[in-house]
Amino acid sequence: MGAGVMQKKGGGGRRRRRGGSAQPMSEINVTPFVDVMLVLLIIFMVAAPLLTVGVPVELPKTAAQALPSEQEEPLTVTISADGDVQIMTSPTPREELVSKLRAVAAEREGDRVFLRADGSVPYSEVMQIMGALNAGGFTNIGLVTDIGGPTLDGSGD
Repeated sequence: MGAGVMQKKGGGGRRRRRGGSAQPMSEINVTPFVDVMLVLLIIFMVAAPLLTVGVPVELPKTAAQALPSEQEEPLTVTISADGDVQIMTSPTPREELVSKLRAVAAEREGDRVFLRADGSVPYSEVMQIMGALNAGGFTNIGLVTDIGGPTLDGSGD
C-alpha cells in the first residue's frame, strides 16, 4: 500500500556503493485512504435521508416535545388525506385492521405504536383508528405531529 524504496542522501551522488544504499520506506501513503473515506461519507450523506420509510402526509404542528426513542423499530399506522389506512407501508382495509394489529402485537415486545394522520382527516376518523389500535392490543399510542405549531400561551405562532 505504498511501501517504496528510499535512497540515502549524501556523498555527492557520483560514487555509489553496492549494497546497503536502498532502505524500505516505513511511511504509509494515506491519500488514497482519505479519498475513499470522503467518497463513502458523501454516499452515506446522500443515502441517509432516503432510508426513512413512510407515506407522505401533512402532519399538524404542535408545541409538544418529541417522545424518547426506543430499541425496537416503532410500529407506525398512517391515515392519509383520502382516509386510507396503512400499517408501516402496507395499505390495510379498515375491516382487517384489528386482526392485522393483533397479529403484529403478538410478534412485538412493546405495545407502543405511532399514529400519523393528515391534518385534514376528521377527528372522528382518527378516534376510530385509535379504538382499533386499542382493540388490536396497543395501549401506548403516540400521535405524530410536526414541531413549530402554536403554543397557546402567546409565545409562538
